[in-house]
Amino acid sequence: MIRGIRGAITVTENDAALVLAETTKLLQAIIETNHIDAADVASVIATTTPDITAAFPAKAVRTYEGWDYVPVMCMHEMNVEGALPLCIRLMVHVETTVAQQEIQHIYLNEAVKLRPDLVK
Repeated sequence: MIRGIRGAITVTENDAALVLAETTKLLQAIIETNHIDAADVASVIATTTPDITAAFPAKAVRTYEGWDYVPVMCMHEMNVEGALPLCIRLMVHVETTVAQQEIQHIYLNEAVKLRPDLVK
């Protein structure tokens, strides 16, 4: 069965090194918390708010050790007034036997405001 695992993190500025480092931090947390093996990942969608233009978060995913064959796509989130700025989101599609309610979604930095009901 394929499940989606969500994650989000914010950066303090539109800086390439920071975007890549924080995306890696988010991906690592998703992997460790949900015990993900790259061979079980169908794809990853990475999005950013429109104020992030310095780097592709997909680069951090593609260059993560063992994840070089995982299909990754980047896009921008909708530009909605009042939305959380400088935010990177990941949707990891993974083959798993874990029940949907047992999936651990990860929200870091200011992104904890997006889904406080899922933050542990």
